[in-house]
Amino acid sequence: MKRLLALLLIVTGLASAPLHAGSDLWPNIPKATGKPHPEGNLFWRKNHMKLLVHDRDLTMRKGDRNIRASLKECIQCHAVKDEQGQAVGVDDPRHFCRACHDFAAVKVDCFMCHNSKPEESSQALLDRRLPDTNELAAYLKEAAQ
Repeated sequence: MKRLLALLLIVTGLASAPLHAGSDLWPNIPKATGKPHPEGNLFWRKNHMKLLVHDRDLTMRKGDRNIRASLKECIQCHAVKDEQGQAVGVDDPRHFCRACHDFAAVKVDCFMCHNSKPEESSQALLDRRLPDTNELAAYLKEAAQ
C-alpha cells in the first residue's frame, strides 16, 4: 500500500511539474552575474537571512570587516539592469530581492540604510569624468588662441 501511495505521489508530481514550470505562480528569479555560491543556490535561498544577520552582528558589534555574506557583495552579483543598462533599485519590482520577497509577502528592510544598487568602481567614475580626447584637443586649441 505504501509503495502504491508513493508511486501515485511521484506520478502526480511529475504530471503537474510542467504546469508549474511556466506558471506565474512562482517568482521569476533573475540570474546572477558572479561566480556560483559554493554551497549552492538552495542553501542560500533557505539561509540568506540568517547569514546576513550573523555577519551584520560581526561587523557592527565586533568591528569585523572580513565577513562572508556582505550585502554589498550580494548586490554586486545580483543587480538587475533596466533597458538602459542601469541597475534598478529596490523601488523597482524587477529588483533581485523583490522577486522572492514580494512573492512571500516579506518586507525588504535592508535598504532603509543600505544602497540597493551596486556601487560604481572608482575606475568607472574616473572614466566617466575624463573628457573625450577630441574634445580635450578642441578645448586646448581654443584656450591657446
